[in-house]
Amino acid sequence: MTRGHHQKPPPEPSNSRVANRTKRKHRHADAEESHCSDKNSNRTKKRRSGIVAGLETQTLIPYSPRILPNCNRFDHLSSSPRKRRKKRVRNSRATEGTYRKWVSSSRDFSNCKDKLVIVSYNILGVNNASNHPDLYCKVPPEFLEWDQRKILIREEINNYKASILCFQQEVDRFEDLDDLFQTEGFVGVYKARTGEAYDGCAIFWKDKLFTLLHQENIEFRSFGLRDNVAQLCVLELIQNQSESKYTQASMSPPIQNRRLLVGNIHVLFNPNRGDIKLGQVRMFLERAYKLSQEWGDIPVVIGGDLNSIPQSPIYQFLASSELDVQLHDRRKISGQLEYPFQCRDFRFQNENAARRCAWMPIPKPLLYRWSDEELRLATGTGGVTHVQHQLKLCSAYIGVPGSSTTRDNHGEPLATSYHSKFMGTVDYIWHTEELVPVRVLETLPINSLRRSGGLPSEKWGSDHLALVCELAFADDVKGTK
Repeated sequence: MTRGHHQKPPPEPSNSRVANRTKRKHRHADAEESHCSDKNSNRTKKRRSGIVAGLETQTLIPYSPRILPNCNRFDHLSSSPRKRRKKRVRNSRATEGTYRKWVSSSRDFSNCKDKLVIVSYNILGVNNASNHPDLYCKVPPEFLEWDQRKILIREEINNYKASILCFQQEVDRFEDLDDLFQTEGFVGVYKARTGEAYDGCAIFWKDKLFTLLHQENIEFRSFGLRDNVAQLCVLELIQNQSESKYTQASMSPPIQNRRLLVGNIHVLFNPNRGDIKLGQVRMFLERAYKLSQEWGDIPVVIGGDLNSIPQSPIYQFLASSELDVQLHDRRKISGQLEYPFQCRDFRFQNENAARRCAWMPIPKPLLYRWSDEELRLATGTGGVTHVQHQLKLCSAYIGVPGSSTTRDNHGEPLATSYHSKFMGTVDYIWHTEELVPVRVLETLPINSLRRSGGLPSEKWGSDHLALVCELAFADDVKGTK
């Protein structure tokens, strides 16, 4: 979520670049010490060895000098021995809000050969964190320090075993990220925002999995749509050599390498300029569709901070492919001003109501006046009040049922961002119908977020939560054509 213009930091790399791989060695966290005492030394040793053995197989401790013992951010521990239960209860509040669980689709993906893990993450720019202390008044200063946050972000990403990373427009330390993720086998491209601010967007991918075929950027300033930018990359999945030899030996037709288009966008923050926000989304989707067609109607996956909530007209536009702007107030088109703490206010009464809220038109619309200039920015043409796009998009999180503690009844996360002035969802992963969600990583429960007082925290390196999904190609999935 971009909060304003900032002064440029020291010079950074060029707007777009491809990083080279390097190799580095990494240190692993030392094993924990266990503190036990008992009159019977033999029984004490048995109990101690049983606990340590269980932790070694169940717990993955991220690199951080402040991480609590016995605490895994990425999955729940199995039940501990009964004699330890009281201690776990006493420590439960300290570790609450540090777990994120994978939830899987009920569909059969056993035949799928190619599955990709996509991460979309607004990682909080260093300058934004320092220039807006009012957003982090309850966050200890050390949790805002970039040297600590970048390590947490790297360790978090490593645990997801990601294939593709989309970092949004608060990337103002690309060189640091480049160095960190080179060692993990990623290469990446970066596009800086235009104007005075010097942050931007970055896409990384696993070098051993993909070849970059095409890359282009959108500078919205060229179209009168402010200084935000977006990225589009065409990636080709590198075919397994053993599979290639097997296919030729069996006289089967050669397998065409899979390609996909990856889009990355950070939409303007300003809630009052719904015309510009909608115009940025429209132009981004138009170019993504054209590029997909140029490369053979390839699948599209989009990561982004849309600065719009799931109940907003902008969300409606992405999900339903059309929008009549006259039905909406320009200042309310993203939903940010009406519902700064949306997760508290949107709990639908039933499933049908949830479905209607996302993209069905208002039953008795009120017509709002837009100037010709506002219409031109929003729709691309003055005097035109209807906007459309040709991508058939699905939200990855809606494709996999989740918990009521982390999702609204429609299926989107209740909160992907939390600071002192906002708690709600503005981040998304969208995909076309050629891709199918296998599983998604749940966000954190609302009550746990509230108790934390805000993000970043001891465990999470940004004021946003990463969205993570695993996608398969639909033609590999049983029961699909």
